[in-house]
Amino acid sequence: MEHIELFFKSIFIDNMVFATFLGMCSYLAVSKKVSTAVGLGAAVIFVLAITVPLNWMLDQYILQPGALKWLGAEYASYDLSFLSFIMFIATIATMVQLVEIIVEKFSPS
Repeated sequence: MEHIELFFKSIFIDNMVFATFLGMCSYLAVSKKVSTAVGLGAAVIFVLAITVPLNWMLDQYILQPGALKWLGAEYASYDLSFLSFIMFIATIATMVQLVEIIVEKFSPS
């Protein structure tokens, strides 16, 4: 029962897009037609499916304190955790640009 409650709460009550209007520009720009809104939704899901595991790997193997010990003992003391938001944003922005280039190549309209 609490899974259903969590599902509806995350969609309708605590939804970040609706609560803080994040991403509303792109949503409003393509939501006049159902097909374009579905296309944008598919692109978002694709980008998230690629970037979430990639960001996890970056976080675990590069950005955590002591994560660079796989490079050698001299790198074990490095802490790159301060770069986490920059790396996550750069990863997502790169993937969005790649998807945009691919979509323009195969569907110019």
